[in-house]
Amino acid sequence: MKKYHALALAAALAVGSSLHAESPVTNWWEGKYASGNWFGARNALEDHGIIFSGNWKGTYGAVVGGGLSRQGAFDEEIHLALKLDFEKLAGIPGLSAFSSVRYRDGNNINDYVGASQAFNPTSYQVGKQWRFQQAYLTWESRNMFFIENMITISGGWQNPYHFFAQQPESKLFTNNAITQTKGIGANIPFNGSYGTWGGHVKVKPTTWSYVQAGLYAAVPNATTTANHGLYFELANPPDSNGLYFLTETGVTPKIAGLPGKYAMGTYYWGLENTSFYGSKYDQKYGFYWQADQMVFREPSPESAPLAKGPSDGKSTAKSFKEPVAAAKPGAQGLYWFNFVNYTPKYDNSLPFYFHTGLVYKGLIPGRDTDQLGLALAYGQYSYYKILARRDAGQQIQQTYEAVLECDYRIQLTQFAYVQPFLQYLIRPNGTGVVANATVLGLHMGVTF
Repeated sequence: MKKYHALALAAALAVGSSLHAESPVTNWWEGKYASGNWFGARNALEDHGIIFSGNWKGTYGAVVGGGLSRQGAFDEEIHLALKLDFEKLAGIPGLSAFSSVRYRDGNNINDYVGASQAFNPTSYQVGKQWRFQQAYLTWESRNMFFIENMITISGGWQNPYHFFAQQPESKLFTNNAITQTKGIGANIPFNGSYGTWGGHVKVKPTTWSYVQAGLYAAVPNATTTANHGLYFELANPPDSNGLYFLTETGVTPKIAGLPGKYAMGTYYWGLENTSFYGSKYDQKYGFYWQADQMVFREPSPESAPLAKGPSDGKSTAKSFKEPVAAAKPGAQGLYWFNFVNYTPKYDNSLPFYFHTGLVYKGLIPGRDTDQLGLALAYGQYSYYKILARRDAGQQIQQTYEAVLECDYRIQLTQFAYVQPFLQYLIRPNGTGVVANATVLGLHMGVTF
């Protein structure tokens, strides 16, 4: 009888253990990638310095008021990348390589809105179809100096958009102006589709400040779909190319313990152009300012509570006398981001642009990784362009254009989200001819 009871107890314990064991489906659902860990191969490759990444993003939007017509459209983007960490692969400290390709497809919701490309409700309409994006080397100084990674040197086939005017909170939004071009892209190629030969150097004099500069080739029509990012010989004739120079300096202080970023930058686009009154210029240039600040952080627990074991009633902490380590400050809270771009109005269509926005991470209890965002973007068109067009007898003029956007990102898992959004576009294309447009949509994303 005792033997029977012992067997029954063992069987019950085994069943209970299996119920609490994590299944493969649970491991996948709670993991970081939709493609999983490749039966352990992914972690093994990363341990040896071979890192694959990728994501899919899609946006459906429908015009529900104003605009050109009440219709909807869907477009999408697939992005694949490979990073090689030569410190792990070959024992070369700080050296890495990065390369990426992209595919974009789908219809343009802006065909039914009538906004300018700068204020397109979606950002996936430039450089469509497949596109080779980047292939470059980066060296970081690691701990050679008194500040970690004090010096970064990077170069190859590169896009300055990925290194300058970086503003993570603005990436939540779907309108092209806020999430990508920031007004700069209305005048020169500054978007995710421009790739060219060049590189940049970044120096951190302190842990909370930096200065960086980049020098690249300026190439006409480099973002057109036809070249697929493969114009490695640049444009012909060779003298039609120029230099693309950017600088940026900034500080990343903690104000009352809350992180922030304050930066200013300049850019020089060295291609010949004609002003609105016909004068020839050898370049375009501009300036931008950025101010991002976390303004409120939700309180984090200072320590974890002492837990009890399943049956013995003892603490799972190392010792009652040894305190549990304090939790790190969390990312939940309210972030404020701002961006201003200014460039001369004699040869730039959009000489003044700004956007401002708020993002709250983890507003709803129990939804710590969800994000709620509200942003406003405004662009003022060149008065010189207005005067030139009036002198030419054209009556319809671009004056200003704006968009108000609200989003809520629902983080389904670590690798997937859905994001309802609302955009209200004011004076689409800046002329006043098209009625203010209201766009309702759903943005989605999956990390492979």
